[in-house]
Amino acid sequence: MQKSHLIVVIMITTSYTNGHMTESDGRGVEANQEEPQQWHREMAVDCPGDLGARTLPVRRSAQLERIRQHQEDRRRKEEEGKNRQELDLTASIRLKKLSQNPKVGIDNPTFDPIEGPGGPLGLPPNLGAPTLLELEELLMSLKQVQHCLSDGQSQEDVELVLQLVQKTDFQKAFNIHNAVAQHMNRPSPPFPHTDRAQGLAHEVQSMVHNSQHKEGLELNTLLSSPHVQAVLLAHDCVAEQEMQLEPLTPDPCEALTQWGGETVKIVRMEKAMDIPLGATVRNDMDSVVISRIVKGGAAERSGLLHEGDEVLEINGVEIRGKDVNEVFDILAEMHGTLTFILIPSSQNKPPPIKETVVHVKAHFDYDPSDDPYVPCRELGLCFQKGDILHIISQDDPNWWQAYRDGDEDNQPLAGLVPGKSFQQQREAMKQTIEEDKEPEKSGKLWCAKKNKKKRKKLLYNVKQNDDNDSEEILTYEEMALYHQPANRKRPIALIGPPNCGQNDLRQRLLSSQPDRFGGAVPHTTRNRRDVEVSGRDYHFVSRQAFDMDATAGKFIESGEFEKNLYGTSTDSVRQLINMGKICLLCLHTQSLKTLRSSDLKPYIIFIAPPSQERLRALLTKESKNPKPEELRDIIEKAREMEQNFGHLFDAAIVNTDQDKAYQELLRLINKLDTEPQWVPSSWLR
Repeated sequence: MQKSHLIVVIMITTSYTNGHMTESDGRGVEANQEEPQQWHREMAVDCPGDLGARTLPVRRSAQLERIRQHQEDRRRKEEEGKNRQELDLTASIRLKKLSQNPKVGIDNPTFDPIEGPGGPLGLPPNLGAPTLLELEELLMSLKQVQHCLSDGQSQEDVELVLQLVQKTDFQKAFNIHNAVAQHMNRPSPPFPHTDRAQGLAHEVQSMVHNSQHKEGLELNTLLSSPHVQAVLLAHDCVAEQEMQLEPLTPDPCEALTQWGGETVKIVRMEKAMDIPLGATVRNDMDSVVISRIVKGGAAERSGLLHEGDEVLEINGVEIRGKDVNEVFDILAEMHGTLTFILIPSSQNKPPPIKETVVHVKAHFDYDPSDDPYVPCRELGLCFQKGDILHIISQDDPNWWQAYRDGDEDNQPLAGLVPGKSFQQQREAMKQTIEEDKEPEKSGKLWCAKKNKKKRKKLLYNVKQNDDNDSEEILTYEEMALYHQPANRKRPIALIGPPNCGQNDLRQRLLSSQPDRFGGAVPHTTRNRRDVEVSGRDYHFVSRQAFDMDATAGKFIESGEFEKNLYGTSTDSVRQLINMGKICLLCLHTQSLKTLRSSDLKPYIIFIAPPSQERLRALLTKESKNPKPEELRDIIEKAREMEQNFGHLFDAAIVNTDQDKAYQELLRLINKLDTEPQWVPSSWLR
């Protein structure tokens, strides 16, 4: 019995660049000949040139500096935006006149560039109908209009229209228009759908024969009419002839033929210029085999290429026996139509099932250039802690395919990221090695901290399991979009080391907008003072009642101060939320897990210190004279908080200036009313 082969003819109307990649069997692959040899098992045969040059994630030591720079860039853009004239079509009286009377201000009597032979602004006539347009033609028409106008005011008006056309939102709407127009202008099928219209009519008659409805009886009478029966019979006769005359030729994308004395299959696929092939290959002895089909590429969209297919020839060039680096060089020289001859995989895979996209938040940094285990380094997706990833394929449990949130339009192919189980195994092994090297590190740090000077402050006791925390390996957290209801605001938790201004920011919000913000009324076991009101200043309870609530897990955090117990309960926060207010909290980092495990859906903002010199200046302005070691301790404490609890933060503000930090905080809170936010999917179940 002869072995079946597969020939795949792929029409590629784009050129190949040095960004194309291939895949190796472990003998060393160079995606770029100038780089040192890399040990990767796979190499992609057709990828965009910039795919391997994705921005590497900022390392954790530079996270606070990145936040500072981000805030500075945002402030600079806001200041520039104030000075930039906004586009307002209704603000120009001249433009209104032009839209109402296209011939106003045009000196050329023989040609009207506004009206033009193709309709207003040179567009095709009857613009209300779905007509395919080209953005370049529209821009060219507008520029011709602008040059033909005599007065400066008219030219400025057309310049406003040019600015509108060049805006991203307009171009998206423009593309939607073309897609709808193309769909509506699609010709009807050239052949009948069926040749048994008369039989279908008889079926309908049998269904409505005993109908008691007036419409059913009328339909039965109509279908029984000799004229209708004759029309249906004529339809079936013509349809039968038309359908028989349809040439039974194979699909132009699939045709059986012979190659090398064996039965083969020819498949043709049209590939757009902006869609890469999206397949990786590897060496298997002398064979070059397709190793991975990447989501978003032409191979995945067409369904014509499969993992395990062996590449025999490309445009008549024999591939068997060549190294994947040679395959890379061959493809780099080929352009236009490519003919792949493949031997199909012997594995019979079930038809692919459309996977549900899973959205996750990354709790670690990943740089594929530092990962010796990534199967194809060039397809590795860089990300950093806090990024939202859209996981679109988990076919390979070790290496998922994903997009970064916001990069879908600029990233044609999905990237490879470590699977959750695979990453947990790697991190567990890494932690074991580190613990073996420094078994007494944690004990020494604890001894050093115990000797520090005791400070007068509240000591918080947060319910937690230290054993589980130490064994927890953070990888990904499944997320979902959530838009807070207008009558149920999310509580805002401000987190930060001492002397970073989080308490001042909270008090400023409470005093400036008391109708919008509020603070949860705490519980205490101390006696009520004469000026205090129970339920307004504190909830005064007995120690026994306090202990019972603490045991029941009703407190977000609690502690003892001067032999009295204090605590903030979830019920107090919920009571404020039910009043329609935004609850402002300043919490210890150890309280965050308790807060996030409740049903309150908190929004957590980290208030980070600025540089050491800037922090000294801010504290000096508050009549404080901190020592250098105290400043270093604050910055180090912030670094530890960000490292240990940064995966719980929703946003971060570097408090370089109290007024600017306040405005940034207010902007983040206002954004909760206008934009959906990513929250743990467990909150919405």
